Amino acid sequence: MPEVLRAPLVVEFPFTRSLGPVQSAFLTGLRERVVLGVRTGDGRVLVPPVEYDPVTSEELSELVEVAVTGTVTTWAWSHEPRRGQPLDRPFAWVLVRLDGADTALLHALDAPGGPDSVHTGMRVRVRWAAERSGGITDLACFEPHDDGSAELTGSDGRFEEPVTGIVAPARLDYTYSPGRAQTAYIQALAERRVVGERCPSCRKVYVPPRGACPTCGVATSERVEVGPRGTVTTYCIVNIKAKNLDIEVPYVYAHIALDGADLALHGRIGGIPYDQVRMGLRVEPVWSDGGGHPDHYRPTGEPDADYETYKELV
Repeated sequence: MPEVLRAPLVVEFPFTRSLGPVQSAFLTGLRERVVLGVRTGDGRVLVPPVEYDPVTSEELSELVEVAVTGTVTTWAWSHEPRRGQPLDRPFAWVLVRLDGADTALLHALDAPGGPDSVHTGMRVRVRWAAERSGGITDLACFEPHDDGSAELTGSDGRFEEPVTGIVAPARLDYTYSPGRAQTAYIQALAERRVVGERCPSCRKVYVPPRGACPTCGVATSERVEVGPRGTVTTYCIVNIKAKNLDIEVPYVYAHIALDGADLALHGRIGGIPYDQVRMGLRVEPVWSDGGGHPDHYRPTGEPDADYETYKELV
């Protein structure tokens, strides 16, 4: 049986968000060790605060301070904390209704006594982070507390130097398995060959192969070696330098229809000034040392391909 390929992959990017007046006050309040909610038209206090009433859709703006103490309404135990979670040891996820609030706030509870020490109805209080910058992580976690309700600071929700935006990292860790068709494609690339698969119905050759024809919906199994040369069908000029990518801008990223293929693939164009790249340019791969794919494509010196020969692939 052929080896099943697997590889850990990470998709990660910073998500930048500007804040309205309600969220700005809430996060600035956390920086100042104050927890704020917002009052609805019928008198309920929502924590965390939102800009619009989830029931009536009414715009909300009246900020209300609530206590840093509260009551656990429900909980779940985390035996093995994951990367980026609030605590690096087993803890409980809890919904806490802070004193003065009508809704519950989700956060971590540091419970040294283990899951047997946690129960619905237990009293807790906020543990503040030592360094605070205006984010939900300023609230480090909750901790058990049996001394009644904490006093309020009297804040009206107005602070100097309010937080107006946040940058939150978004990250997805997963294991990718390419399947039969793409495994053959990847293994061929290791030999500096490009292999696609032909549809038994429409006879089109798809690169990279997907195991099924995207047009006809039937399984594909006939392997066809294509290229290595190809034609630029369309392209874009990249002027923004990507993080962790050691390529000077501007550069060109193109769709390239390899000879014998009926689907264009992506590739960077090198060996030519960016402003001389054009549709129809004939190119060939330049393989990276020890790499499993072409580093870029360069001009072959052949005459440009006639538009009629690749117009269906644009």
